[in-house]
Amino acid sequence: MKWPAKKSFSGPARWDPFDEIRRTQDRLNQLFEDFMPMEEWGGGKIYTPAIDIKEEEDKLLVTTDLPGINKEDVEINLKEDMLEISAKSGKEKESEEEGYLRRERAYTQFYRTVRLPASVREEGSTAKMENGVLTISLPKVKIEEPTKKIEIE
Repeated sequence: MKWPAKKSFSGPARWDPFDEIRRTQDRLNQLFEDFMPMEEWGGGKIYTPAIDIKEEEDKLLVTTDLPGINKEDVEINLKEDMLEISAKSGKEKESEEEGYLRRERAYTQFYRTVRLPASVREEGSTAKMENGVLTISLPKVKIEEPTKKIEIE
């Protein structure tokens, strides 16, 4: 937080509307950062979406929000006990008005890696994208411990 510079006792401090706008913008930026954190990486911004992991008896359900992303732009990788989700999306808009050509490009990138709380199998795993929400179902590996017989001496 910035503190105003000390003023002499010559009169009351003047209100600066532009300073108030800057502080409001800082607060709004912080709210957006809390909602959808971003990291600087290679000159661009990458969103790191929140991920929910629900452990059921025989599977893990992983859900995350990827607004504005098509399922064709999402890549899911499973490496041992790590799940990696990445997505890239780019949009181009072009319009021409009164002899002016306007071309805009917007790119969005999502990336998140999480450690899974249980061992899972790739076989039988499914993923679906519905209304910007990605849901991944990962079957758990059933570890059967062999019965150990102890001999009596």
